[in-house]
Amino acid sequence: MRPVYTILMMAGLLTACGSGAEDIAFDGQFYRTGISDLDERHKFQVTAAPVSASLLGAREAARYEATVFCVNEYGSSAIEWVVGPDDADEVLPIANDTLTLEGACPQ
Repeated sequence: MRPVYTILMMAGLLTACGSGAEDIAFDGQFYRTGISDLDERHKFQVTAAPVSASLLGAREAARYEATVFCVNEYGSSAIEWVVGPDDADEVLPIANDTLTLEGACPQ
């Protein structure tokens, strides 16, 4: 009976594991990310917070979330950025400790 309990306990622990950017550290920090479609489905806006933890980490968390979106929706990791993670710090839109990037998945 003990092996059955062990297997059930291990299965329960595995189901608690997540798969979002919140579960992956970027520049040693964890970020809340979100993505939303714009007027056309392939165009998106992605957010990452808190930027105060690390701007580099927020950039990479947003890039990761956008890449996952494009791969899941269009089967490609290619992204055409309008405002992207490689832009200069001073042009990045940051408000309320949240970085907002915008791009599109090539169709």
